[in-house]
Amino acid sequence: MPSIVVVDAPSNLGLRPPAPGTVPGCHKLAGALRDNGIVRRTGALEGGVVVPPRYDRGDWREGDGVFNAAAIAAYTRKLADRIEHHVRGGRFPLVLGGDCSIQLGAALALRRLGRYGLVSVDASPDFRHPGNSHRVGAAAGEELALSTGRGQDDLTDLEGLRPYLRDEDIVLLGTRDAYADDAEVTELRAAEVPVTTVRDLRRLGPAARGAATAARLDHAGTDGFWVHLDADVLDPSVMPAVDSPDPDGLMPDELTALLRPLVRSPRCVGLNVTVYDPDLDPDGTAGALLTDLVVSALTDH
Repeated sequence: MPSIVVVDAPSNLGLRPPAPGTVPGCHKLAGALRDNGIVRRTGALEGGVVVPPRYDRGDWREGDGVFNAAAIAAYTRKLADRIEHHVRGGRFPLVLGGDCSIQLGAALALRRLGRYGLVSVDASPDFRHPGNSHRVGAAAGEELALSTGRGQDDLTDLEGLRPYLRDEDIVLLGTRDAYADDAEVTELRAAEVPVTTVRDLRRLGPAARGAATAARLDHAGTDGFWVHLDADVLDPSVMPAVDSPDPDGLMPDELTALLRPLVRSPRCVGLNVTVYDPDLDPDGTAGALLTDLVVSALTDH
């Protein structure tokens, strides 16, 4: 495996405020995982921090499109520069978010370099766009749609590179079974994007499904693939510190078994971790668990 480099991407620009007058606490994710020794324990190089703009929705109202769009677009370019630099240098970026909109930075970086796939390990599809929803606004629930060119031009066509990801180069793993008939999942399946729910993942076996996914993308004509990990894929009994702690998620051993064949594939070029909110984890146990899972997936420790 190439040298791991840890890059902090502490952006919360894509999430709705948890309460009026507050901001989402997921921008503290990177600090929490660092406190749990993630750099030392993965033997990683230091990649620094890509500082985001201030969270400020201004006078945004429902129906105005994606809030913080200009800030997200600027941050996406900035983060893409850092990720592109490391991938070109043969290093494996471990990007610590942040909300799920940081995945746009990886998608843009890799689009600059060629054709890359995405494995999204997430409780929800994050495929909301104006064609299937009237609640477009929070990019953290829309980044997959934006990456595939669905949505407003100022986020979907940065640098004239739309789409950053092709539909046929995407795989979703760990989606909650409760979402299986939602419009987003129905549309993804109609586009022949594989969506494996928690129930199906258990039936197939997480390790086997992870290995099969890596093999699928190895033969898809891509130059490699990126893994996007949203902490809410875990069951809230072990990971309550997320903005949407929906029931019936994966357990830690299942997630580790799923991730290992993906991130250890020679075709995998990077991993981002998102949405864990230390403000919702006063004793730090969820953050410690998330750190352990990432370390275990990437190393033999």
